Amino acid sequence: MNRVLIIGAGGVGRVVLHKCAQHPEVFDEIVFASRTVSKCDAIVADVKTFPKPIPTEAVDADDVDALVRLFEKYRPNLVINVALPYQDLTIMEACLKTGVNYLDTANYEHPDVPKFCYGPQWELHERFKEAGLCAILGCGFDPGMTNIYVAHARKHRFDRMDTVDIIDCNAGDHGYPFATNFNPEINIREVSANGRYFENGEWIETKPMEHKRVFDFPEGIGPKDMYLLYHEEMESLTKNYPEVKRMRFWMTFGQSYLTHLKVLENVGMTGVEPIDYEGCKIVPLQFLKKLLPDPASLGPRTVGKTCIGIWVVGEKDGKPQTYYLYNICDHQEAYKEVGAQAVSYTTGVPAALGAKMFLTGKWTGAGVFNVEEFDPDPFMAEIGPWGLPWQETYPTTRFE
Repeated sequence: MNRVLIIGAGGVGRVVLHKCAQHPEVFDEIVFASRTVSKCDAIVADVKTFPKPIPTEAVDADDVDALVRLFEKYRPNLVINVALPYQDLTIMEACLKTGVNYLDTANYEHPDVPKFCYGPQWELHERFKEAGLCAILGCGFDPGMTNIYVAHARKHRFDRMDTVDIIDCNAGDHGYPFATNFNPEINIREVSANGRYFENGEWIETKPMEHKRVFDFPEGIGPKDMYLLYHEEMESLTKNYPEVKRMRFWMTFGQSYLTHLKVLENVGMTGVEPIDYEGCKIVPLQFLKKLLPDPASLGPRTVGKTCIGIWVVGEKDGKPQTYYLYNICDHQEAYKEVGAQAVSYTTGVPAALGAKMFLTGKWTGAGVFNVEEFDPDPFMAEIGPWGLPWQETYPTTRFE
C-alpha cells in the first residue's frame, strides 16, 4: 500500500496533489496537510480523478512534535514536502523520528539568513542511512529537472562536460504591475542576493544583476534579457560533476519587475531584519509578502510560456559538442489541467513523478540524495507523458 502525505497547500501543492491523484495505480492513498486546513479542503474539492477520499489535516510544519503526531496517525511511505524551505529540517527530523521517507523541491534556507545551502540537509545523510530511509532533495524543476537534464546529458550525450549554463525563462504575463510567480519572500530573497558562479574550482561572487545576456528562446518566445544569479542546484551539480570547469545559472526578468524591485530595495521593503513599528516587531519582506498577490491566484490571468533548460559544451567521441535541452510549458494549458500557472506546474509535476520513482523502486537508496545521483532514464522516459515534454538540439552558435 503506497500512502503519501503532501505538506503544503500553495500552488505547487495543488499541482502535486492533482498529479498524484491522476495516478491511482501508483498512489493508493493520499493525505494532504498544511497550516490552514481550509486551503487543503478547497484544493481537494477540485480533484475529480482519485477513487478514494483524500483526508486533509492542519499541521504546523515548524513543530516537530506536531509533525510526528501526524506521521504516526497516517504512517505514510513517503512525505512530499512542498511547504516553505525554512521547514525542510523540521520535516526531515520528524521523518527520522517516525521512519518515513522524504522528498522536497527546494533546499533548506534559514529564515533569518538569505542563504540557500544543502549543507544542513546533507549532514543528515548518515542518520537517514542508519535508519534505512531515503531522502530525495530538490525534485522540482530548478532544482530538479535541471539536475536530471545534466545527468541525462552526461550519460548519453557527452564523454566530458566542460561548461554548463542553466537557463530559466518565464515569458508569462499576469497583468499586475508587480507580482512573483512563487512565494514572494523566497523569490525576492533569491533575486536580490549577490550572484555566484563556479569556475575552475572556485566560486566567484557578483553583485545582484551584474551580468546580463540576451538569449533567443525557442518556439516563438524570442530574445529576452537574462541575468546571472546563484541557484541551489549548482551546489550539488558541481559536487557530483567535478569535471565541469564552469557552471552558471541565468534567469529572465522584465524591466518593470527590476524597476519595482529596485525601488522596494531602496526604501527597505526587502529587508529580513525585524524593525519596530509602533511597538510591534515586523519583518519588512514578510509584510511586503502580505501586500503582493498570492502566486496561487495568478493561474487564471497568466498567459505565455516558460522555457527552462541547460546549455552544455563538452566533448563526445573526441569531437567538440554543444547541446541544448529544454522544456516549454504553457501557462494556460497548465491552468486548464490543474488550476495552477506554469511556474507551479513545472515544480509540482517533477515532485509527483519523483515520488513515483521512489515508490516503484526506480530510485532507491538509504541516505540523503540529490536527484542527479539517481538513474535519469526512467524519469526522462515518463516526464513527457506526465506533462513536461523535453526537446534537445545541437546548436552551432556559441554562448559565452
